[in-house]
Amino acid sequence: MIINIVTLFPEFFREPLGLSIPGRAAEAGLVEYRLIDLRAFTHDRHRTVDDYPYGGGAGMVLKPAPFFEAVRSLAPEGGEWPAGRVLVMSARGRPFAHADAVRLSLEEEITLLCGHYKDIDQRVADGLEAEEVALGDFILSGGEIPALAIVDAVVRLLPGAISDHESASTDSFYEGLLSPPSYTRPAEFRGMEVPPVLLTGDHAKIANWRREQAERLTRERRPDLWAEHLREQGTGNREQKD
Repeated sequence: MIINIVTLFPEFFREPLGLSIPGRAAEAGLVEYRLIDLRAFTHDRHRTVDDYPYGGGAGMVLKPAPFFEAVRSLAPEGGEWPAGRVLVMSARGRPFAHADAVRLSLEEEITLLCGHYKDIDQRVADGLEAEEVALGDFILSGGEIPALAIVDAVVRLLPGAISDHESASTDSFYEGLLSPPSYTRPAEFRGMEVPPVLLTGDHAKIANWRREQAERLTRERRPDLWAEHLREQGTGNREQKD
């Protein structure tokens, strides 16, 4: 897989992408990271990437031309645009979810566009037919942190990136539920004990306990996910009856 990242701050990514699972995946040849400096596609001596917004208002807006040139530079010989999906990091975007990470992990190439300052000219997303995505209902200084989070979420799903597939398959959101609590040694710490069922060695009871905890936590903390889970369970039951 090839992951292109267009940003004003390429140095933001260099060290994190060399660490842990993203770094090991690159060393194993599972993924190639391409960091593209947006300022390299400006044509004035000040390397200007932003301008005042039409209609007035506070803040500066990133210009469309540098983004289009940067993305075009990634196209294969004879092509106009790179392969795969283009994503714009945007607070207006649809919340990024585990299902998106799974979908993107099947692409041969993805391109992430990082904004900064007030916003990115909307013609970037529209003209490149890009997906606008966000991490949540909060504002960050730029698109670099969301882009790095998306890279990590996608890369860890690549075959061979994680040696223990079972660990990944029990993560939160893998089956639409939050993951159950985890415990390790010692069995007692500062008066807090590991749930006795986890010490029994009875795999069926442990699996039931974990399922119950996953459902309880999802119901309490993420009623939106719980409602979706119930809808899917209902659909599954109808399909079995049919």
